[in-house]
Amino acid sequence: MDISRILIKFSGEALGGSEGAGIDAEIIAGYAGEITKIMREGIQVAIVVGGGNIFRGAAGAKLGFERVHGDQMGMLATVINSIALSLALKDAGVPAEVYTATPMRPMAKYYVRDEALEFMLGGGVALIAGGTGNPYFTTDSAAALRACELHCDCLLKGTKVDGVYDKDPKKYPDAVRFETLTFAEAMERNLRVMDQTAFALCKENDMPLIVFNSTVENNTFDVIESLRMGKKLSKGTIVGNK
Repeated sequence: MDISRILIKFSGEALGGSEGAGIDAEIIAGYAGEITKIMREGIQVAIVVGGGNIFRGAAGAKLGFERVHGDQMGMLATVINSIALSLALKDAGVPAEVYTATPMRPMAKYYVRDEALEFMLGGGVALIAGGTGNPYFTTDSAAALRACELHCDCLLKGTKVDGVYDKDPKKYPDAVRFETLTFAEAMERNLRVMDQTAFALCKENDMPLIVFNSTVENNTFDVIESLRMGKKLSKGTIVGNK
């Protein structure tokens, strides 16, 4: 696969380490190190980070919050994570800028597609936070949208499992991992690795999706290298239109 520009979606829970809560400095430093290696290969990088380690919008309803306000709190959580990761990248010597879907100066720049793309072309990492800026949309949908907008070659979704399974591998030992999968099959099977809106965006815009375990050290870099060299992924799932 020819790869020169990618968008990586990291889950917020992964940034929280083993507890899945708060921000683990060691985890963030590890991600920054991998992204630095990827950049050295001449690949442009955009990142979308979830906010589940701080606040998950859907959880707000259980606390009695109106969905709109709960989702807004979740959007703010993604900004916190993005700022933290941007600082780790800068410590590693990589230019990084946080862009948000709604105006949040002076904490971050307002996301304008052409400005974010220009920054990436100049060798910087664009961290795009705040979801789509709208309630009722997940950060997966935001990642799919931004990957399409920025004309990325693929969208990489980092999870805590090594790909897409026919059922939850944590609950069912006999769960089978898909090596490849079409968006149509994923939507028909109602596989929960991404929401239907995100799948539809990728399908309609022919955006390849790679699902992999980002909690394994160096796995993000290794997956990208395997894709570039045309090697079969030993772990992970490639989702596409064919």
